[in-house]
Amino acid sequence: MELLLLFALYAIALSVALGRAGHHSQGTTSPPPDGEPVSRILIVGATGGTGRQLVSQALQRGYSVTAFARNPEKLDVEHPALNVIKGDVLDPDSLASAMRNQQAVLCALGHKRFFYPTRILSQGTRNIIRAMQDHNVSRLICETSLGIGDSAGRMGLYYTFFVVPLILPFYYWDKTRQEQLIAKSAVNWIIVRPAAFTKGNKRGQYQHGFQSGSRLLTPRISRAEAAEFMLDQLGSNAYLYTAPGVCR
Repeated sequence: MELLLLFALYAIALSVALGRAGHHSQGTTSPPPDGEPVSRILIVGATGGTGRQLVSQALQRGYSVTAFARNPEKLDVEHPALNVIKGDVLDPDSLASAMRNQQAVLCALGHKRFFYPTRILSQGTRNIIRAMQDHNVSRLICETSLGIGDSAGRMGLYYTFFVVPLILPFYYWDKTRQEQLIAKSAVNWIIVRPAAFTKGNKRGQYQHGFQSGSRLLTPRISRAEAAEFMLDQLGSNAYLYTAPGVCR
């Protein structure tokens, strides 16, 4: 019983700390920048679950897509408007090559190194931002997660008291660093915080905003829907410089 109480206190403390460390959108008031319509986009993390959806849906929408991935053979997509580049976000030179002539970046970085400290997400994002600034790429749409910043606790009890503190604490800490880097950058950014992922298709109805999620039940969203919402932000300034959640 004492062990369970200590773990519950640890989970609560972690949730509070993740809340303080991540980005807070409340009070953000910045005029939307003007700019030409986006037609050329770079997708980082293109072979991941969300990344594959981003590539597929972006091509369907008529974008010229550059897919950036460590193992591009996993993408298995061919299209006249698709350029696949092999690279690593931890290698600034490969990122610089992919960034040329782009107008926007969609970042769906992820990894499976859950059980020890990591800075893959934050260091990779730092390199993305530097490459964007070097090549005058203005817009960044980046996927993180509900459960950090002003969405702390909104992944439901199961994630707040089990999954995050026991399995994903290092992963979530790096996501807070990722958000901090983005929020302090000079690019035109939107952070998208999806709920727990499912493999479902787009159903056309989901919630988005700063009150998304649940403090009780685990909120869900399909990767297809999360990708759809991220792509929608390429042509919208409604959430510019903020971190909306998205869930069912």
